[in-house]
Amino acid sequence: MGTKNEIAVEITEQEFKDIINNSHKLVIADFFAEWCMPCVMQTPIIEELAEKFDVVKFVQMNVDDNQKLSAKHSVSSIPCLIFFKEGKEVDRVIGLRNAEFLEERINEHLK
Repeated sequence: MGTKNEIAVEITEQEFKDIINNSHKLVIADFFAEWCMPCVMQTPIIEELAEKFDVVKFVQMNVDDNQKLSAKHSVSSIPCLIFFKEGKEVDRVIGLRNAEFLEERINEHLK
């Protein structure tokens, strides 16, 4: 087991670009809003997955604070999880999902 994963940290647009473009591991960006109840409900699930998958980098992007970036990635519904591998989007999950569903999707991309 590697070092313990950081719990889905909220980041800026510049940090987002740096992480997405310079990471060779799977990165999952959680586009959310503080006023979105499904987003609030999904946060503990993301935190649980971040603890379980130390080979995945989890980050959060507040859509209200990062409107340009959200528009660039066509985020129109939240919560929206976008999976990136080697700087490219490889998957997207929209809406509140349980841990089992997300774990299956993550495992598909770790193969």
